[in-house]
Amino acid sequence: MAYWLFKSEPNTWSWDDQVAKGDAGEEWDGVRNYQARNNMRLMKVGDRGFFYHSLKEKSVVGIVEVCAECHPDSTTDDERWECVDIRAIAPVKTPVTLAMCKENEALRDMVLVNNTRLSVQPVTEEEWAIVCEMAGVPADL
Repeated sequence: MAYWLFKSEPNTWSWDDQVAKGDAGEEWDGVRNYQARNNMRLMKVGDRGFFYHSLKEKSVVGIVEVCAECHPDSTTDDERWECVDIRAIAPVKTPVTLAMCKENEALRDMVLVNNTRLSVQPVTEEEWAIVCEMAGVPADL
């Protein structure tokens, strides 16, 4: 299993919006960055991810699961853009802010800490475990 982080502006697509989609999940569409798209191409069904609210909140607010592998993005006819589908697994008990991640020396190499603009990014197994502990959720959720 691999781990990821999905960033969204809560006024565009929030954790509550994701939860409302239920087990069917929803396309993680609209991504127009090659690095983020390439990350989605690597994802497999069952991979886990952090759902991250950007803008003012700047925090991990939930855990998601990839429920459909990379496929054409339905919001465009441009064949370059693909996406995965994700479904909500659980909210975190304690939101983990970007500031908290930056303060944690063990997370100094985390992509989120060093490239806050990338909307879909990998998370190492060690980073996953640390952030899950900070969030009050089991890493094997």
